[in-house]
Amino acid sequence: MAVSLPLLRHLVTLLDLTKLDDDTSAADVERLCQAATTPLGKVAAVCIPPEHVKLAVRLLAGSGIKVATVANFPGGGQMVDSVVAEVSQVVAAGADEIDLVLPYRALLLDQPEQADAMVRAVRAACAGKVLKVILETGELHSPTRIRLASELALAAGADMLKTSTGKVKVGATPEAARVMLQVIASKGGKAGIKYSGGVRSVEQALDYLNLTAELWPERPLYSSAIRIGASALIADILRRAPVDQIKRGS
Repeated sequence: MAVSLPLLRHLVTLLDLTKLDDDTSAADVERLCQAATTPLGKVAAVCIPPEHVKLAVRLLAGSGIKVATVANFPGGGQMVDSVVAEVSQVVAAGADEIDLVLPYRALLLDQPEQADAMVRAVRAACAGKVLKVILETGELHSPTRIRLASELALAAGADMLKTSTGKVKVGATPEAARVMLQVIASKGGKAGIKYSGGVRSVEQALDYLNLTAELWPERPLYSSAIRIGASALIADILRRAPVDQIKRGS
């Protein structure tokens, strides 16, 4: 499938370049920050473990690339006070964005108040920062639960809804994305969406971009509205980029 250079450049601007392995090292973060500026332009953000936020902030100073980190990650089962304390620390270290795992198991147990309390507490702890709430849609299973999780997260202050941690069997799916997009549109369309978990090819990314455009026909699809959390995707984007056009600045 041939993809135009402007479209490839646009995809780069939507990426959250991610490294969230348990053994992520300072050297890994340095390499990720270097890779965040590509021949096609800069990614939207890097997403790294909390302990590396200060390093990433220093390395990306002045670049315009945001520093994102995770909270209640990956299982979504930590206590509220513990998560709030960690979020306060990364905010103090300079993080721009927080990707919070919703306590999705509480929804499976019909205890939405626990999930609501987590999002509201973290929203207060990271006031002024971008809060992305990870719904872990592959574990919620049903459209009804995905809708409930989406509505709950938005009501509690989420700036973006995110499909998955990428750490469970089922990550992003078009079916879950459609429900999330519909909920966001029904609530005024100000929040954004982040597709994460299994988005590895340009074709997959374009499918989600097209789905977003279908459900949000009036909204410009910049990084404030849509993100793609897929580090494997950058390699496919760069592989498809025509080198001669890049050199000419096309």
